[in-house]
Amino acid sequence: MSTKIFVNLAVKDLEKTKAYFSALGYSFNPQFTDANAACMIIAEDMYAMLLTEPFFKGFLRTTAIADARAVTEVLTALSFESRAAVDAIAEKALAAGGTPAREPEDMGFMYNRPIADLDGHIWEYFWMDPAHIEK
Repeated sequence: MSTKIFVNLAVKDLEKTKAYFSALGYSFNPQFTDANAACMIIAEDMYAMLLTEPFFKGFLRTTAIADARAVTEVLTALSFESRAAVDAIAEKALAAGGTPAREPEDMGFMYNRPIADLDGHIWEYFWMDPAHIEK
């Protein structure tokens, strides 16, 4: 069995969050989606579990939920096949209510457009030149 990754993120309004990510083209696994959580399919073996704050708190023992608008709890970086694909997903995110986390970065061999989602979680959409990786 291959290793899968499930990134768990607390969200304030699950239905609004699902609508936001649906607008970006993501779908949800109904087997792991209910009133408390939504399993967003990012890629094969890669998922984001979007959990309502009360449900998310049930997994914590002593820590509080980070307010992603006030502190950065994680940067989730997702690679895309081209700069155009990065721009396309970033524009969809902005149109759906996301906000720029900072200015786009063009390093020549890598291009990055970080967007904060509705809850302030930062998604680093990036492209890296495959020729640069091989060197």
